[in-house]
Amino acid sequence: MSGDLWVRDDLVIPADELDWRFSTSSGPGGQHANRSNTRAEVRWIPKESRVGTAQQRNLIAERLGDTVIVQVDDHRSQKRNRGLAAERLAGRIREALHRDPPRRATRPSRAAKRRRTESKRKRGQLKAQRRRPGPDD
Repeated sequence: MSGDLWVRDDLVIPADELDWRFSTSSGPGGQHANRSNTRAEVRWIPKESRVGTAQQRNLIAERLGDTVIVQVDDHRSQKRNRGLAAERLAGRIREALHRDPPRRATRPSRAAKRRRTESKRKRGQLKAQRRRPGPDD
């Protein structure tokens, strides 16, 4: 069908690992939608792939499942749906491979502590002004 799927610099999926299927699309479009195979579906099995490291493939399979399937029938054109399906597949794989950096514990600075206590003190004074005066006042 099309060329290789570029996911990121270190991961390019060869075209022969992608299983493309096309079917009729639902929704409006009349006879064109009823007769044309415009819905695009792409399947990729990460564990059977030969791209990336074993760790990357296992991470993808763990987060997305054994078979990654993307279906698109947004457009009336098979070509546009095929391109959109490839983009969405690459995006899902990119998200699955993304790791957030570990959080480093931090403490509030002296100035932040001072600002916090100062705002609490001001708020307390404001609330004290709202109270009814006592018999001594």
